[in-house]
Amino acid sequence: MNKAPDPATPKISPSQRASQQALAEQVLRTESEAISRVGIDERFHRAVELILNSTASSDQHGGSVVVSGLGKSGLIGQKLSATFASTGTHSHFLHPVEAMHGDLGRVRKNDVVLLLSYGGNTEEVVTLATILRQDAVPVIAIVGRPGSELSRLATETLTIGDVTEACPLNLAPTASTTAMLALGDALALCVSQRRNFDADDFRKVHPGGALGRQLLPVVDVMRFKAAGDQPNLPLIPVGVSVERAYQIADEQKGDLRRAGALIIVNKDRTLAGILTDGDLRRLVFTHGRDALTKPIEGFMTQNPRRLASTALVRDAVQLIREHRIDELPVVDAKSVVVGLIDVQDLMALKVIEG
Repeated sequence: MNKAPDPATPKISPSQRASQQALAEQVLRTESEAISRVGIDERFHRAVELILNSTASSDQHGGSVVVSGLGKSGLIGQKLSATFASTGTHSHFLHPVEAMHGDLGRVRKNDVVLLLSYGGNTEEVVTLATILRQDAVPVIAIVGRPGSELSRLATETLTIGDVTEACPLNLAPTASTTAMLALGDALALCVSQRRNFDADDFRKVHPGGALGRQLLPVVDVMRFKAAGDQPNLPLIPVGVSVERAYQIADEQKGDLRRAGALIIVNKDRTLAGILTDGDLRRLVFTHGRDALTKPIEGFMTQNPRRLASTALVRDAVQLIREHRIDELPVVDAKSVVVGLIDVQDLMALKVIEG
């Protein structure tokens, strides 16, 4: 039986590889340059105001950003509609052909419609713009340059300028759609910023997946010193021996899995230090088992990295990745220990990989 070729090692000559490398790099340069040439002027700021005024209310009377385009511009439009919706602005996509066959009923007078067409003369999009103008629905157009039919019909027109496509034939929409996408993202995010859309708002519209979980308050997922009979975070007082500290931890954990570190606190429960399981192994290896009878503060890490109780899960993930640590004490504004984030808990939450 003939062995199938390994897809990871394609047969390509040195000249083909060099040509392919050059084209790939040229595509990236061309698309990057197309974005860099897009200007932000007064028309952009008026477009932001138009969207804010049309979608100011979050109740049933508030308008939406309806996005439409045909072909590749339509695909960009679908992504932009998703960006608006996920950053606090009601939005949906409307296919310009379907609009002529009943879907025009999706547009209300208090909506604002974002129409995309690089040339600005796409028949189906121009027809839609004409009807919207007759119905006094505000239209924002994103086109290549002013002077097109769509520009004439639009309330506000944003331009990306003359664009050389990354396609070697200068035919396939590539750099133009990239620039259109970037300008639309800028529009959506400026609207979102003006609305004071924050991380908590973002979490509400992204309740599932890793994004939503990373925006959970850290106090919702941490281990904490419960007031009841079964605390899941033993706190070790300063002054006890290392051996006694682990006895306390075992006595208090109940049926719960012990964290990979001991949190040591002062009499007022402020954070004094931390002793990880790794620290314990090094302690025994270096000083022998006699060290277990010594006071724990002689071996703990004083002033360890900690997380504020107002932080989000993503903040814990960032600290753990950046400093390569496995446990983070959580403290309030007075440095009183209120909990602990263990890397194993973040792995179980699927916001960090093992």
